[in-house]
Amino acid sequence: MILVTGGAGFIGSNFVLDWIAGGHGPVVNLDKLTYAGNLENLAALQNDSRHIFVRGDIGDSELVGKLLKEHKPRAIVHFAAESHVDRSIHGPADFIETNINGTFKLLEEARAYWGGLPDVERAAFRFLHVSTDEVYGSLGSDDAPFTETTAYAPNSPYSASKAASDHLVRAYHHTYGMPVLTTNCSNNYGAFQFPEKLIPLMILNALNGKPLPVYGDGLNIRDWLHVGDHCTAIREVLKGGRLGETYNIGGWNEKTNLDVIHTVCAILDEQQPAANGQPYTSLITYVKDRPGHDRRYAINARKIERELGWKPQETFETGIRKTVRWYLDNAGWINNVTSGAYREWVDKQYG
Repeated sequence: MILVTGGAGFIGSNFVLDWIAGGHGPVVNLDKLTYAGNLENLAALQNDSRHIFVRGDIGDSELVGKLLKEHKPRAIVHFAAESHVDRSIHGPADFIETNINGTFKLLEEARAYWGGLPDVERAAFRFLHVSTDEVYGSLGSDDAPFTETTAYAPNSPYSASKAASDHLVRAYHHTYGMPVLTTNCSNNYGAFQFPEKLIPLMILNALNGKPLPVYGDGLNIRDWLHVGDHCTAIREVLKGGRLGETYNIGGWNEKTNLDVIHTVCAILDEQQPAANGQPYTSLITYVKDRPGHDRRYAINARKIERELGWKPQETFETGIRKTVRWYLDNAGWINNVTSGAYREWVDKQYG
């Protein structure tokens, strides 16, 4: 048994589905079901006794303590977080509450639980904290990619809140000896991603004939990691990572935002051409740049490759084709996700 927090969100749900499909054991899935948490992501597990879903907040110490006592997990995999930079700019309070205070309360309950385990179970227990490359700040065009020893320099309320949570996790290892692991990943993409993020937003807007909004000049660079590769990496870190260590997880796929959008448009032109016969790139619209927009992220993933033998299996070309196809094939999921609240958010952000 493991406890997964945020397991109804994009990366968390992919991890839970992958974990169960691989026969790795049962999962208690704790998710608050905020706007980006979606039980429909987990529909395949609806009648699966290996998946126990609990709606709740990581900041609810009584609930977390009860779940730990009742289910006795051998590990906690902590995905739960507010994770969208634009939302953190408009309203940072939720990011402070969930990412910092929530992680602190989760750590406290985990520490109490771990401390009371029998010696063998105590030695085997793990707390894996899933974080982001954004804690490292922004790179220049000629700078070397982020390594695990790159100094933290977060530039948004979101990345600052994740940096704070990373530091808390590190401190609980060095102060209390807790068996923690931290992963910092690059931009994920794939199935079940809420359509406020770049790739699903471009796919949905294109299919609906809406503008494809591009911040600034569109030349901001990100390293893209398919969510399936990310899930595999997390499993490897959980299984063999050195206690107290951080592992950077990247896809070796640096692309400008414009490169990504042009690729998505080309695949859509091929697989579902626009009714008016125009290429989807004709919908590209430049909008005012995001405040404090980091210019470039890039991950050096040599440490996890060297120590744990993990490497991404998807190239950007194979991963993006799978992703576009998934959105084309799952119109029902999209219709249910794009609720009135989501439309209000898009209007507020890009209107």
